[in-house]
Amino acid sequence: MWLRDTTPPERRTLTATFAGYAVDGFDYMIYTFLIPTLIAAWGMSKGQAGAIATGALLTSAVGGWAAGVLADRFGRVRVLQWTVLWFALFTFLSGFTTSFEQLFFTRAMQGFGMGGEWAVGSVLIAETINARHRGKAAGLVQSSWAIGWAASALAFWGLYSVLPPETAWKVLFWIGILPALLILYIRRNLDEPPVYLAEQARAKARGQRANFLRIFSPELLRNTALASLLATGMQGAYYSVTTWLPTFLKTERQLSVLGTSGYLLVLIAGSFAGYLTSAWLCDAIGRRRCFMLFALMGGVLVLAYTQMPITDAAMLVLGFPLGFFLSGIFSGMGAFLAELFPSDVRGSGQGFCYNIGRALGAACPALIGHFSTQYPLGQTLGWMAALCYGLVILAALALPETRGRELAPAAA
Repeated sequence: MWLRDTTPPERRTLTATFAGYAVDGFDYMIYTFLIPTLIAAWGMSKGQAGAIATGALLTSAVGGWAAGVLADRFGRVRVLQWTVLWFALFTFLSGFTTSFEQLFFTRAMQGFGMGGEWAVGSVLIAETINARHRGKAAGLVQSSWAIGWAASALAFWGLYSVLPPETAWKVLFWIGILPALLILYIRRNLDEPPVYLAEQARAKARGQRANFLRIFSPELLRNTALASLLATGMQGAYYSVTTWLPTFLKTERQLSVLGTSGYLLVLIAGSFAGYLTSAWLCDAIGRRRCFMLFALMGGVLVLAYTQMPITDAAMLVLGFPLGFFLSGIFSGMGAFLAELFPSDVRGSGQGFCYNIGRALGAACPALIGHFSTQYPLGQTLGWMAALCYGLVILAALALPETRGRELAPAAA
């Protein structure tokens, strides 16, 4: 097991970032379970419920880049603590809201911290873990999203079985303050990566300060643009399928299994397995080949779902490969983006590329909704997802392979 080869500081960093991303997953996904209750309690429309989710995604895109810039300036460990405190606080405050407007605000504010935690945690992992295991470590951390997703489902089912809905939804948000305790672990156990400290010492000796705009300089612009397209394709496909596939299968295929706990658990299990498998493959065959493999299989799978007849029984089984390829493709992103940028703008580059991809990808579900008024929903969804996965393949072909690349301070 590769974990045996890691040092105590590496394991402590893995523990902190794994826990941080898991509670990100819990705090974000818990809202998806509470939508029916909030619609009933406040008379909120489905459009308003969707706007809350979209608002959190858009602010997470801004927060991811901002946190990356701050991490280059103030340190990875310090900014990681800020992001954890931020999203825990606003998740907690969501439990006191009494209207759509209030919840929109608290969830939008929570999004800043959610996007920031991923950006900073990914850089911290990349700069701490040995290059031989960097892809596996980044993928392991990414897999914790499925753990947080499963925990939110279990908490929802558990609390709704013992509390009335009008109380249970508030308690589920209040639980979101508990991740703030993770800050104590981070403060006591994590140190800044040596490569970051070396970069800070080099910059101080030369009287330089990190300039986040350097990711748009001629030497880095190509990587910035292509990595942003890579992230856009991945997240555009993910948001398209997770937003519209259940609706398509329920309304046009009349499947009833999609809303069951069994299907959800199969989907989560597939996601977890996909994360771990892709993490291993990223180090075994390289980042680019892994991205292209998962994009190809994801595109074929979505086209099959939207073009072939599927029964309830088949859909329950197919939930596993759906989760496997949709989620697994993200495992190598943290390591890959970190390896594309020098230390002085690593946080800025990683935060910008992944989160501009999130912002642009979030537009895909809206485009599907628009075009589905003229074309069948299944056809629109299938081709949009295929287009996004095609973008992933093209961007991966054009980017350099970074497997095994050692991270070092920026050149003088």
